[in-house]
Amino acid sequence: MSLLAGKTVVVSGVGAGLGHQVAAAVVRDGGNAVLGARTEANLAKAAAEIDPDGAHTAYLATDITDEARCAELAGVAAERFGRIDAVVHVAALDGYFGGLEDADFESWKSVLDVNLLGSLRMTRACLPGLKVSGGGSVVFIGTQSAVAAPSQVRQAAYAASKGALTSAMYSLARELGPHRIRVNSVLPGWMWGPPVRAYVRFTARTEGVPEEDVLERLTGRTALPELATDGDVADAAVFLASDRARAITGQSLLVNAGELMR
Repeated sequence: MSLLAGKTVVVSGVGAGLGHQVAAAVVRDGGNAVLGARTEANLAKAAAEIDPDGAHTAYLATDITDEARCAELAGVAAERFGRIDAVVHVAALDGYFGGLEDADFESWKSVLDVNLLGSLRMTRACLPGLKVSGGGSVVFIGTQSAVAAPSQVRQAAYAASKGALTSAMYSLARELGPHRIRVNSVLPGWMWGPPVRAYVRFTARTEGVPEEDVLERLTGRTALPELATDGDVADAAVFLASDRARAITGQSLLVNAGELMR
């Protein structure tokens, strides 16, 4: 039996990278994927690539800072497929860089509104559907930076927001457990996909060195000789969304090729 046969999974933040890989893995493993992101054209493109005949996907342009829109996306899942079994939160604001001394706290508020409160809004919108289905799974995509400061870039606001989300995960696991709703986090490290490829290209161009040299700095920190990929992180999220993880809740899973071990 396929890992997600008959299951419906809401996936936020479906673009060209991890969100696309999560949605593709849901369909690959027999489930229905309900896609959310701010740009409808990107959603339509992703759905066509993942599910050409449209039998196992639906989508709605969704900004997770908008509570009503979150409710509408959950409604699409219920109306199209009759149930919600899991929600995987990929949507994030990760483009703000810097530390405390140069912090613009208005920008920090925006990061927190998306990464922490947005994920919680979307979770709350899906709760009625999860309860009707008899339980299910909530999977937050966090970051290794929430538990260990990165050495290559400074993203204090992003790390703080994802750290807060991980802390919220523990409380939600306890709160929602009686409804058989499991809540877990996947914490990627450097993840080979569009953002990291862009970082490697930019850094190589800026420093005038080969891209291979920049990549070697990253893989030199990992126990395995290559970075985890978007697909690896997506597979971890899909596992946690499935019944194979029925006894796992309140856990954070590092997917980082062994860069940090806890």
